[in-house]
Amino acid sequence: MEKILEISGIIKDFPGVRALDGARLNVYEGKVMALLGENGAGKSTMMKIITGIYKRDAGIIKHNGKEVEFNGPKESQDAGIAIIHQELNLIDHLSIAENIFLGRELTKNFRIDWDLMFSEADIILKKLNLEYSSKELVGKLSIGEKQMIEIAKALSQNAKIIVMDEPTDALTDTETESLFNVIKELVAENKSIVYISHRLKEIFEICDHATIMRDGKFIDEAVVADITEDHIIEKMVGRKLKDQFPRIDTELGEVSLRVEDLNGEVTKDINFSLQRGEILGIAGLMGAGRTELAKTIYGCFKKTRGQIHIDGKKVEINSPQEALKNKIAYVSEDRKGDGLLLGLSVKENMSLSSLLKFENTYKKIDEKKEKIEVEEFISKFNIKTPTMDQLIKNLSGGNQQKVAIAKALMTNPKILILDEPTRGVDVGAKKEIYDLINEFKHQGMSIIIISSEMPEILGLSDRIMVMYDKTITGIFSREEATQEKIMKCAIGVKKEEIDEN
Repeated sequence: MEKILEISGIIKDFPGVRALDGARLNVYEGKVMALLGENGAGKSTMMKIITGIYKRDAGIIKHNGKEVEFNGPKESQDAGIAIIHQELNLIDHLSIAENIFLGRELTKNFRIDWDLMFSEADIILKKLNLEYSSKELVGKLSIGEKQMIEIAKALSQNAKIIVMDEPTDALTDTETESLFNVIKELVAENKSIVYISHRLKEIFEICDHATIMRDGKFIDEAVVADITEDHIIEKMVGRKLKDQFPRIDTELGEVSLRVEDLNGEVTKDINFSLQRGEILGIAGLMGAGRTELAKTIYGCFKKTRGQIHIDGKKVEINSPQEALKNKIAYVSEDRKGDGLLLGLSVKENMSLSSLLKFENTYKKIDEKKEKIEVEEFISKFNIKTPTMDQLIKNLSGGNQQKVAIAKALMTNPKILILDEPTRGVDVGAKKEIYDLINEFKHQGMSIIIISSEMPEILGLSDRIMVMYDKTITGIFSREEATQEKIMKCAIGVKKEEIDEN
């Protein structure tokens, strides 16, 4: 096998932390190399060095056998390297075609050739089995659809090496299948893929080799066919990880939340209840209305009809502020878009929704009290950060997610809504988040978990509610829920029809 890219001895330091410590990676021509590791293992830093975003402090990069230095993304692109970033880098008010060719516009006679650009973009969209026009504005697309546009951007560069950083994170099963078909086509064209994913089952489906990192160091390289999922997890976390979904049983209390005949901009005839100490999982395909339901309860979307009762009392919630006053907290699926302010520190993000509780008699923030509570959450949640004053954008995805959850918990909620709580989070951090969820449950908190990961829903929930086309198609107890039943409801079959058969 020919190494098209060979990286060795890479060191990269940031203030207070060594992100890469002798890291290495081999990329083989016409093969898919998985790059695996927990959040904070150094994967994204390594990719930013490969693509010229960061400069290494030490180490060697060889491209086609020759030592190279990429002094910016353009030099990396000119060498035939493209990256699909985990975080979306799209401009909502531009069309799909304009986003795909941004900075590389197709021209004729020194002017943009719009017909050619839309035509070429449509060809790429068709290759990805996307049915919308490249003239569509990106702002009208869902998160999953935007992720596919990021993939289309990389394909448009006709690169020899394509780095895919969590490419399926927001995709439906159908979109994921389309992506895998594209990867197989690229490999058949002798192109090379670096594939970063926390979804280990995908590694065995699509990858030829795997490189495992931990704490910025190279740990292992192996042929995927020769290893197991347990081997990967143990190498990633440095220990054996037992009880992936450590569910606990608790005695359920009174009904804390009751939703009756809820209708609105994005919901239809919603009826369900939630007890103290209960985890209600909400399943469904992308576009089913799960997030929209959560945001309606949280006051982001208006209801046109129906009632919400908390502890038996009817409440009116027309804004997130009113939701917080009624002890409801929501952790968004889009932590960087809705949940966190990347330019602020860990402390500022964590206490943002709870500033009133830190007011002193002079209506000023008691910074000492604020710091004490933030420090308690950092310790309790095992958040890896040099200090609480570190900018949140410098933390790994898993640690950012812990800060987002801590921010919600600091408001002392009775009802906690977690929307895709482990999206983009590694297996070790997932286990820590699951343990925290169980602790909240044990304390009597009522929890709603929205998740696209079936094992997560089945593993943690006391009951599972399935949605399709903005309404509920079934609610299952833990004992009666199966993956088959949930999937049937997710495509529109009513639970009553399943029970009859």
